[in-house]
Amino acid sequence: MKWNSIAELVAAAQSAPIWKVILEDDLDEITPEHTEEAIRRMQLLWDTMKKTVAEYDPNQHSLSGLSGGDGARYAQMADTGKLLCDNYLNQVIATALKTGECNACMKRIVAAPTAGSCGVIPAVLIPYQQAYPDTTEEEMLHALFVSGGFGTIIAERASISGAEAGCQAEVGAASAMAAAALTYLRGGTPDACANACAMALKNLLGLVCDPVAGLVEVPCIKRNVIGAVNAISCANMALAGIVSHIPADEVIDAMEEVGSVMSATLRETAEGGLAATPTGQRLAKGLQHK
Repeated sequence: MKWNSIAELVAAAQSAPIWKVILEDDLDEITPEHTEEAIRRMQLLWDTMKKTVAEYDPNQHSLSGLSGGDGARYAQMADTGKLLCDNYLNQVIATALKTGECNACMKRIVAAPTAGSCGVIPAVLIPYQQAYPDTTEEEMLHALFVSGGFGTIIAERASISGAEAGCQAEVGAASAMAAAALTYLRGGTPDACANACAMALKNLLGLVCDPVAGLVEVPCIKRNVIGAVNAISCANMALAGIVSHIPADEVIDAMEEVGSVMSATLRETAEGGLAATPTGQRLAKGLQHK
């Protein structure tokens, strides 16, 4: 991407739709053929996200036994009407769980932007299209281009690696990408997309990566839920005209700085945080004997 900042992206999007600015930046040549190919590739990713959720099997569990069935369990309870909030939010939570569980069960997912954060973007977008059926496939693809553009800048300016910067760089980045995409879908301006991105990443600043037994299951799957719900709240705030007083680029830079001083035990090593708790250690030792 030719821009090194969200500010530059937003400025470029003042004269053209932000999704189109991002798409054209991704092309080697701006021709109908190259454009069609880029859209086709994005359609494949979108179709894969939907297929992952559609083929979710509640009876399938990960080899560790730590995950499986929770997505269906949540969806079933949502159907009873006993859970808090509206149907969209509850479907978001169920979808995040299902996608994360599919990843743990070694099924095909889209790393968005990583495998550990694969549940966030599908969780907010798939139920969105169901909740707003007038939304076209084309609009959904445009939203994915928006999420990808913001994610690319986060990756290039800082990191999307839990091993480098903790879970703030994985679920945090995914949440920021999802927030920007949702804001775009609801008619938000490029500035509003940037504010949503900033608030989402800011809210998860400092989130550590502490997988029990080194597996992308506990607490990773449920953190995808938090990333998705966070994205919705930040998109809503941005759409309401609420701004992040710290600009998106400075939030990204702060995330990189926080990651650089974060203890190595809290960066995907399974040596600190929840992984180091008595129960976390017991689970890890039990898996060694399987």
